[in-house]
Amino acid sequence: VPITKGDFDYISPVGTDLKKGLVYFIASPDNYTQRYLYSAELFGDGTVKRLSPANQEGQHRYNMSPTGKWAVHTFSNAATPSIIDMVSFPKHQSVRTIEDNADARERYKALGLNPKEFVKVKSGDLTLDAWMIKPVDFDSTKKYPVIVEVYGEPASSTVQDVWGGGDLWNQYIANLGYIVVSIDNRGANVPRGREWRKCIYGEVGTFASEDQARGVQDLARQYSFIDSTRVGITGWSGGGSQTLNSMFRYPDIFHTGIAIAFVADQRTYDTIYQERYMNTPQDNPEGYVKGSPISHVEGLKGNLLLIHGTGDDNVHYQNCELLVNELIRHGKIFSQVSYPMRSHGIYERPGTTLHLRKTMAKYWLDNLPAGPR
Repeated sequence: VPITKGDFDYISPVGTDLKKGLVYFIASPDNYTQRYLYSAELFGDGTVKRLSPANQEGQHRYNMSPTGKWAVHTFSNAATPSIIDMVSFPKHQSVRTIEDNADARERYKALGLNPKEFVKVKSGDLTLDAWMIKPVDFDSTKKYPVIVEVYGEPASSTVQDVWGGGDLWNQYIANLGYIVVSIDNRGANVPRGREWRKCIYGEVGTFASEDQARGVQDLARQYSFIDSTRVGITGWSGGGSQTLNSMFRYPDIFHTGIAIAFVADQRTYDTIYQERYMNTPQDNPEGYVKGSPISHVEGLKGNLLLIHGTGDDNVHYQNCELLVNELIRHGKIFSQVSYPMRSHGIYERPGTTLHLRKTMAKYWLDNLPAGPR
């Protein structure tokens, strides 16, 4: 017997109150970037009730007691550090504040940054979620270069209305004179239904770069302050792969890219992940070739920086060397920085993180002219 009804995803269970006949779960029927607590009666008519406070727009998490009477509740959004309290059920009544992070909230506010703005973009007939960050001295009458922060793989999502430490790196890049954006392409891990998730099976790397390209073009159509002649793209891990696919497959749209710790050839990545979304290389050989950046290097026209740790134990360094050989074979000019014996996060040893970030910032400034025109 269905316990709930309605056209929305059941995201995750939270708990049950067997005495009252209630089940608690996370869902977000109206906004895929947010998360809320709902309840339903175990023997009801399928009606669901939202319990998370209406004045707290963003994402809610709960650690519920076995009886379903109490929970530790965490709320945040893109501009609000986590607020943690104890709540009682079924009324969702706050009984004690555990941590309100008021000091962090005030410090972040004092920086005077432009808040992350959540917007919609089109890829063909499909509407996608996106966000943008503008520089603090933004002038809507001028045109600004754009940098796309991409992930694009079906394992996660970048467009979420949740506290992420204030997005300080992206805020820093924006204030150099860029508009930083991110777009959730088809297949991203968001509650948009079965077809949204299943459509990319066997198509990792193809639909993603297509949606990123179309999404950026639609942003330029919507917002006159976006300079479509100055578009950059960057990502880490799977985001590095999508950076390469976007640069190689859509070279007239993306002019500069920084690809970090990327998978160049999907056949080199681990089976538990790759086969989950792509089937096996034996059963889907065409998909593995089509979705791998190494198959499309002849399309490169713009500026490309490759960054990889030689000790990467997740995306092995052979991906970088395989791609470099292919770029050389096609006569493509590129830049490369390898960090000796750093792992997938490229953070080990003193000075590494600062050096990496300074390298990235310099590459943007040197190759994708900053500031309004």
